[in-house]
Parts: sequence; C-alpha cells; structure tokens
Amino acid sequence: MTERPPLHPGSTAPDGKRVDELLDRLSLDERIALLHQFTPGVPRLGLAAFRTGQEALHGVAWMGEATVFPQAVGLGATWNDELLRRIGDAVSAEARAMRQRDDRVGLNVWAPVVNLLRNPLWGRNEEGYAEDPHLTAAIATAYTRGLRGDHPEYWRTAPVLKHWLAHNNETDRDTSNASVRPRVLHEYDLRAFKRPVEAGAVAGVMPAYNLVNGRPNHVSPYLREQLRTWTDQELLVCSDAGAPSNLVDSERYFATHEEAVAAALRAGVDSFTDHGTDSSTIVGRLRRAYDQGLIGEADIDAAVRRQLEVRARLGEFADADPFDRAWEFDTDAHRALAQEAAEQAIVLLKNDDLLPLDAHTRIAVVGLLADESKTDWYSGTPIRRSTPLDGLRERFGAERVTYAEGVDRVRLRCAEGWVCVPDVRDEAAPEASGAALDPALIAGRTDLPPLHVSPSADGTELALADWGSGVLTLRAPDGRYLSVADDGYVRASAERPGGWVVQETYTLEPHGNGHLLKHAGTGRYVSVAADGLKVADQGTVFEVDVVERGTDAVARTAADADVVLVLAGNDPHINGRETEDRTTLELPPQQAELWHTARAANPCTALALVSSYPYAVPDAHAELPALLWTAHGGQDAGRALARVLAGDVSPAGRLPQTWYAADTDLPGLLDYDIIGSRQTYLYFEGAPLYPFGHGLSYARFTYDALFVARPDDTTVEVTFTVTNTGPRPADEVPQLYLRPVDAAVPRPRRQLVGHRRITLGAGASERVTFRVPVAEFGHWDVARGRWSVAGGPYELLVGASSADIRLAETLRVDGEGPAPRPVLADGLDAATYDEQCGGIEIVDRTRAHGDAVSGTGDGELLYRDCDFGTEGVSAVRLDVAGEGIVDVADGCRVEVPATGGPYDYVTVEAPFRASGVRDLRVRLGGGVRLARITFAPRGTGA
Repeated sequence: MTERPPLHPGSTAPDGKRVDELLDRLSLDERIALLHQFTPGVPRLGLAAFRTGQEALHGVAWMGEATVFPQAVGLGATWNDELLRRIGDAVSAEARAMRQRDDRVGLNVWAPVVNLLRNPLWGRNEEGYAEDPHLTAAIATAYTRGLRGDHPEYWRTAPVLKHWLAHNNETDRDTSNASVRPRVLHEYDLRAFKRPVEAGAVAGVMPAYNLVNGRPNHVSPYLREQLRTWTDQELLVCSDAGAPSNLVDSERYFATHEEAVAAALRAGVDSFTDHGTDSSTIVGRLRRAYDQGLIGEADIDAAVRRQLEVRARLGEFADADPFDRAWEFDTDAHRALAQEAAEQAIVLLKNDDLLPLDAHTRIAVVGLLADESKTDWYSGTPIRRSTPLDGLRERFGAERVTYAEGVDRVRLRCAEGWVCVPDVRDEAAPEASGAALDPALIAGRTDLPPLHVSPSADGTELALADWGSGVLTLRAPDGRYLSVADDGYVRASAERPGGWVVQETYTLEPHGNGHLLKHAGTGRYVSVAADGLKVADQGTVFEVDVVERGTDAVARTAADADVVLVLAGNDPHINGRETEDRTTLELPPQQAELWHTARAANPCTALALVSSYPYAVPDAHAELPALLWTAHGGQDAGRALARVLAGDVSPAGRLPQTWYAADTDLPGLLDYDIIGSRQTYLYFEGAPLYPFGHGLSYARFTYDALFVARPDDTTVEVTFTVTNTGPRPADEVPQLYLRPVDAAVPRPRRQLVGHRRITLGAGASERVTFRVPVAEFGHWDVARGRWSVAGGPYELLVGASSADIRLAETLRVDGEGPAPRPVLADGLDAATYDEQCGGIEIVDRTRAHGDAVSGTGDGELLYRDCDFGTEGVSAVRLDVAGEGIVDVADGCRVEVPATGGPYDYVTVEAPFRASGVRDLRVRLGGGVRLARITFAPRGTGA
C-alpha cells in the first residue's frame, strides 16, 4: 500500500474535526466501501451505516404514508416561491419524523428536479418546474431552503438537484447525445442549477443518464469547471441508478468498468448508485481501479470527505441530535398546506362567464379523471385522497352532482366462451375469506384465482378505458384492474396502474373477425389455458362485445345538468413517464370524444384537464366556454378544484410552460438548441395556444405607475402598482420581462426576470418592486468566451403573462459594444460558432475535457465578424480527427484522411487568404471532428 497522503485541510462542515478524524483513521478499504450508495458502518470508529438517496419530489416517496403535494409541474404553476419554501419545510419535517420510526428513510433527499421543460413531450415533464430558467431556479431555491431547514448549523435534510445536465428525453436516454452549444449551456441549462447552488441550500447534484456534447454526464468536466466553482461548500455528486455500469455496457464509452469508475470518480462522482443494495460489484471495480493506478488515494479521499461533510451537516456527528424531538406527522398544518398548494396550482385557461358556479348549480361530472386521484412514480402514499367527484359532492351536495365515467362497458368472448372475473372470496385465495381484500394489497399477488372462460355463464362486464396511442386498461366491476403477475396469469388484482413496469395496460390488435389482446408490460398475448387466462407468445382471438358506450352515458348525464364538467387528462403511469416519452400533444381520442359529446348535449360544458403535461386542444378552446388545467394535485386535488369552481378561491395559477397548438410547433425531441430551433417562449415565433405565464382570474387587475430606477451600477429597480378592480379578493402574479432592442446576436423575444404572487382584497392596491441585477441583461459571448452585457436599449415589460403586457419602458444600459473576433491572434474553438445548419453536432474532443464539432452530410458553421487583420492570412490550420472533408469559406477544401480514431487529432494546413473583418463559413462532411481553427499571418503559412 502506498503511503497515505497528508490529511486534507480542515472541514468547513459542522463537527468538522470529527470529519477530519474519521477520514484520517479509515483504512483504504473502508474508504472505498463508502463510495457505494449503501455504505456499511464502521463500528470501531462509531460510524453508522448510511445510504444516499431518498426521493422527495413532492413529498416523501416510497417509504409509506406521507403528505402528498401536487406534482412538481403543478408546484411550478403556483409561481409562489414562499409556498414552495413552506412545502419543503413540511417535507423535511416528515422525513425526520419517518426516520424516527424507520431508519431506512434517508435524509439525503434526491429533489428537486431542475431540468427545464424544454419539450412538453418529455415523459418526465411532471417532474420539472418550468421551461424557464429564472422561474425554475427561483422555485428550486425556495424548495431546497425548506428542505434544508432553518437551523443555524445543521440541515434537516440534504437536497440533491436532479439531473445534471440538459436532460429532456427518455427515448434512448442512456445513449443519446444532447448537443448543447455554449450559449444554450450558459444562458439556459446551467442557470437552473446555478442559483440554488449559490443560495447555499443544496447538498449536491445527480448527473443524468444522457451524454452532453458527446460525453456522458457522469464524466462531465462541467462538474469541476462549473458546478464546484459556484460555492465554497463541498457538494456531493450522486450517480443515477445504474449509470456507472452504463458507461461500459450501453454507452461503450470505456472499455472496462475499472476505467469507467475511475473516470467518474476523477470527474467528481462521489457516490455510486449501482447494483441496488449489493455494493460488492462497485467496490470491487474501484479497488481494482486503484490497484491498476487509475485512481489514487487523493481521489478517493475527496469523495469520502464530501460524503462525511453531508453527514456532518445532517447532525450525525453532533454531541446531541439537533433534531431529537417527537416530530409531528400528518398534521393539520400539513393537510392545509397540501390543499393550499393544490388550489394555487389550478390554472384557468379560458372563461366566458361560465365560472364560478352558483351554489345551486346541478353539475354533471364526467370523464376518466372525474373520480380519480392519481399518484405518479415519485409520489408518496397518501393518507387520504379527494377526487374531483368527492370534492364537488362535498361542496355542492351529493344530490346536485351526477357522474358518468365515460368508459366503454365491454365483455370479452372467445371460441371457448365468455371471460369471467372470479370473486376474490374464491376458495383458491385462502387469505381472501371473510371480508373483501383491500385492493391496494393485492396487486401482483399469485394466490388469487386468474380470470377464466365459461362456456355457459355470462361474461363479466369490464370497464375499458382508452388512454391514447392504442393503450387501454380493463377494470373489473369492483374496481380492480386486470394485471399480470410474475407467473404470467391475468388476475383482477391491482388498485390502479403502477410500478416500474406497468402490468395493467393492453392493446387490441385486429385479427380475423376479432382482436388479439396484447399485454404491454410483457409484450405477450393473452391466451386461454386450462387453468385460466395467461400471457403467451400466441394469443387467443377475442370478440369485444360493447354493452354500453361511454359516450352514451355521458350524453344522458350531461343533458340533465345545468353545467357539465369534463375531467380529462393522463394517468401518470401511462403514455408519458420515466422511460417513456409522449409521441403527441393531442388529447386521447376517446377523451376528446367525451367533451364533444358533452358539448353536444349541453352547451354549458367546461373542460378540466388534469395532467402531467400540456395538451394541444385548439378545438376545445374554440368551442367550450371554459377550460382549466391542473397537474395531478396530490391528496387534496378534488377539494381544491371544487373550491375554485365554486368561487371560494379565485384561480391564480400560471402556466409554467408554453401550450402549443399542434405537434408541428415542436422541434425534434433530441434538438437541444433552443436558439437555433426557436424553442420555448423565449424564442418561439409562432402563435401558442396558451402562452407561458398565462392564467385567468375571477377578479380584474390594472397595472399602472411604472417607474424604473438605477439605485447603483449593478441593479435596475422596477416599481409599479397593481390594483384589484374586481368584487372579490384574489391573487395576481405580476411578471417582469426583459427584451433587448436591436440586439447584435439572437436574443430571447422576452425573458422573465421577475415574478411575485400577491393577494389583493377587492379594490386593494399594492406597490410591487423588482430588483434586477444588471447581469440579467447579459448573454454568453461566444467570441470572448464569457458572460457579457451589451450596451444599448432594453425594454422592461410588466404584465400578467409573457403575452399580456400592461406596462413598458425602455432603459439604456451601459455595457460592452460589439467587437470582432480576434481570430488571427486567438484562433477559433470550433464549438463557439454563432450559427449552424445541417447535420452539425458538438462532440467530445477527448474523453476527459474539451469540445469538438462533427458534421454529417452538409453541416455548416458560421463564425461572424472574424478579424483577419489588415495584412490578412495566408493559411488555415485545422485540428481534426476521424475522416472527412472540411471546406473553409471560398473554395478552400481540405480532405482529412483517417487519423486513426475519433480522439487522434492531427493538424492539417491549407492555403487560405482573407483579410479585414468578415464572416467565416466552414462546412463539414464525412463525420470528421473539428476541434480548433487557427490562421497563419500572410507571409508565414503554406
């Protein structure tokens, strides 16, 4: 064993001497063992076992009953930083309370998700806050402050931000590359992480599965070059599950697992989440990496120190537990907070005086989400649930509220007879004798009798719900979903669709005079066996006998009501979730048919969308008098919706992302260049269905008395008055946007720089002030390689949404003027282009650091205003790897022979003449990698 390096400088964490002492006394093998997610205890040093990771996205998840708040995208819709701080406080309090009764509950919480909601087709849209970096960072900062707690030294929980970096696709998520040019990197993706880290309430980050600029995030140089420069505090980097193995197994980025874990550790990964609770594989790889000289003790110590510092901040090494008290759990305050959050998350999209509803209104509640309170993959287990139907009956009276789910009622028949669902009291299920089983306890059970076919008895009537893209669920009369257990048999055994692999979804495939029923979870077909229905490679042909159409029930119910409320949307486990992106913005056809049916039967029809993501519903907007949206709102979603519909609460949620009118408004899912492809409200040039920041109220607000001041050289102060001119108290969300006038480079059409949610009584006014750092006026200057504020005029726009601007004033800001690129002196890094077109992709220059640009087909790069000097240049030199062709401007064509590999760079030189300031165009073909361009002054080159 090599000699132990000197002890690291003293710890900055509470109980830092204890951290230093532990690090000094732990053996090499003990330190390596601490690098896995599940670390063993070291009894001789009094060090307990520990694990990184406890999901807490909108409540403590997976560890039993807890308060469940709205989905993260719904919390983003509140636009309320202070509310998020209070929710974070409640979640951390419950984590501590749950920890007291179950030591499996972790205090290193993996939340929040700050990935920007760039593309609404992303399957994990529900997990992020907004498409805008300012709003996302503000809300994430507030939530992490709540999670951290307000103790002067110790942290109640230690939050880790997910997922570093530029991660917005589930399709090929572990092998796809996000090509992120410097401006997008610095102006968009990094900004969502930077502010929470700088605020001091973040314990670390989790890298994402994907690659950025050709390099897996788990070996990202940005961890060192960006993240760790934002704070003096040690930050813990926890790998995503299985990602260390992906570096070899799926990404093929390294030849051996030893090389992979060594590279990840050197890049800054401190905790390896891989192979579940079995640490032996990762520990073995790390030990062999050490033995092979790929890592040293200093690399190991740096990671161990970061882990121990987090544990110290959590109070583990304190003389007395700083949080040692009987924590209250499921309190009245937490329940009230969950309801408040659900109310604040509701967005009124349109209202032609249909809402709010009179207390005596007869309401028909219809749709697949009408009597549902859905949870998602990262939800906790709610102690109570309130569905829209529950909430409306509670608020308006059960006698005034009727209900039709709108699903088709069907029976299945095959050549052998009718499909029947056994009663759970069947003797084949001995535990089911006596009282009926709790459906929540029987999903996946194998001791229940499977479905069978009877040649004589009538088939069981099933509720068939079509969730879009041909995916459907089937439910027995007692509410249990048809599910497939590990033994392959089909049973009515699930309370709702769920699980990492959903076992409750099917598709119908036409076959002859009937259909094959394909089980989505296994990819196999439902077939009839002697002992019941099971999945197999060959399926049985079924005839679907429709007992009643869902539209018929909706039409009857709608016709007898004063107002119809259609509840439509998604199930968070189906068609858009982790591992699965959506393919369309459109509402599932069956649900679209329901609102059309309701509208035909009763013109007073409102559509309430309950979903994890936006939909394109231009027809509904045109035809219906009222539309609302809310994310799945946690345990009090139904009660909150009823209070908003009744006018007890005036809606004030605001859209945290653009709602587009059609799929054609979207770029490709893997196109991360928001500037070049004009993505999000920042750059989108079309007409959205509903703009970013949109949301209506039952009150009316005026804005006036705008005043802009410069209290100092670093700040702009914007003040204005908001008045509630309506007859009721309500919240308003004034928003401040910035727009450069006549910018020299492409800049956002509007950029959010301030927001606040305020409450105003009828007739009340409030003077609102936003203080904006002048740095917010800046952009990433690719020519200079740094942040730059360009001098010139800027519009400051105040309004109720990004499209509803009420006040504006132009301010001239002193700053840097445009300057040409000094390419003769400094050359050009290829990835610092101003514009690109064609098949251009930024890739890794080496596995450890640097960027290059690769071109397939006729990809072209544009570098503006390059200064070649008065005397000009005579040659161009290209640092290239691979094989292909580089065309530099006016006919300078360079053929690059195979260099030996993608990282084997050579410098090639060719005659090239240019002088003065001019644009430079470079075309790439054949897959060549271009890292750098330099020029020889005239008289010195080839």
